[in-house]
Amino acid sequence: MARIIPIAHDTEKAEAISAATEVLLRHLPVAIPTETVYGLAADATHPTAITSIYETKGRPRFNPLICHMADLAMAERYAVFDPISRKLAEAFWPGPLTLVLPLKENSGIHPLATAGLDTVGIRVPVGFTAELIRSLGRPLAAPSANSSGRISPTTAQHVDADLGQKIEVIVDGGPCPVGVESTIVKVEDGEIRLLRPGGIAVEAIESVTGKPVVRPKASGTAAIEAPGMLASHYAPNAAVRLKATEVSAGEALIAFGPDDISGAAAAHALFNLSPTADLTEAASNLFDYLKRADASGATGIAVMQIPDEGLGEAINDRLMRAAAPRGTEG
Repeated sequence: MARIIPIAHDTEKAEAISAATEVLLRHLPVAIPTETVYGLAADATHPTAITSIYETKGRPRFNPLICHMADLAMAERYAVFDPISRKLAEAFWPGPLTLVLPLKENSGIHPLATAGLDTVGIRVPVGFTAELIRSLGRPLAAPSANSSGRISPTTAQHVDADLGQKIEVIVDGGPCPVGVESTIVKVEDGEIRLLRPGGIAVEAIESVTGKPVVRPKASGTAAIEAPGMLASHYAPNAAVRLKATEVSAGEALIAFGPDDISGAAAAHALFNLSPTADLTEAASNLFDYLKRADASGATGIAVMQIPDEGLGEAINDRLMRAAAPRGTEG
């Protein structure tokens, strides 16, 4: 059973860094809080450590892992930055942006972390995780701390309910403020490609670079270059129905905004991502409310339409994958 360590005070944080480091040095994973979701972290340079992530999650090994760094200087030791990627790193790190970059020769990041690709997804997280990486002195590979394909965790309690019997330490940093995973982009030949929408809106990236971001033509059809690109992902046990305009008997409703829809009062359970239609609030609540709706015993989950702009693009991406038929995990 996992030991849950809160980090509300400096003494607790020091204890958490010490306990997590001890486990990491044994090449085992620990669950850590980030501003996006909780991560299942292990040493990105060691094959046994990375294998322990895949085994704990039940994750396909062709699905690469994001490598988390303490800062830009550390990231530069492992990857090659073009001018646009550097500009994005300087603008959004630490924060919920992952850059897919060419690996430096003999970088030290193990091929298991990159699924054998010659590129690596790199992010600098906010807060505790960056401190842990700095203390450890090595990058941490850290996908979301949940069983593969299931809803990402945004609290330590979510992690404990799913993986608590499989890991030794969960660091409890409270609810994740962003609530969806990082945006992933890759710069090729001066063009910025969106691989996964997330906690940084595409519009913000375009504003910083002055360049349009190229979105994928069809979700789920591209080669796996980064996490979160599988067609079926973030899946609850109950079937998810999108753009709902009414609620059927037995369904839970995930609403958005002040508007009511037919049958809402009779819903098996009701959760509103944001009564004021605030997309930032909706993103923060998304995974928690999906988990609550799934645990309510509902026969299905109906989700009202979410605007496909700003963070709404990331929310809709996660909902589309949650609603995808099983057996499309790649």
